[in-house]
Amino acid sequence: MEDLSTNPNQFNGTASVPGQPEKRPGGQNLGVAAIITAIITFVLAVIPCVGLMAVIPGIIAIVLASVGLSQAARSDSPRGLLVAGLVIGVVATLISFSQIFVAGEIARKADKWPNKIENIVNEVHDDVLKDLEDANIDIRIRNGDEKIEISTGVNKKDREKTLEELETGKTSDDDTITVDPK
Repeated sequence: MEDLSTNPNQFNGTASVPGQPEKRPGGQNLGVAAIITAIITFVLAVIPCVGLMAVIPGIIAIVLASVGLSQAARSDSPRGLLVAGLVIGVVATLISFSQIFVAGEIARKADKWPNKIENIVNEVHDDVLKDLEDANIDIRIRNGDEKIEISTGVNKKDREKTLEELETGKTSDDDTITVDPK
């Protein structure tokens, strides 16, 4: 058995040459690229609407991890990073595909929306008009020292009667018409 503490540059019987980069075991560079691409794909896939485009980097991550796994199998290298990149890439791609199917269903049913939206708008319009017809009205008019106040109830006929009385100058007991010269 060899003592590695005396020669720290020695690894599995091969010494690294100073000035040259150390070689990584086969497929590890692809593993790093696969896991980075897979993480980016996962982040994109979980964002609504943006996840539709995450299919492309997801497929790239799966291909990178698969090629890296085949290289690692030939050189008997560690596969942890490659498997992680492959799993995250597959999960992110599935999430992205699910968003594509949901968007397809929404688009398929979108032709029915304009009629529903039009009906909702018409209902709101009718409700607003009905509320305006049944509204209480208070009118205050000031002209210099003169002041006129008109208050009507919910009934539309009462308002019409009050307006007729104002035009003719006659008053009734139901509504309040006050002329306050100040």
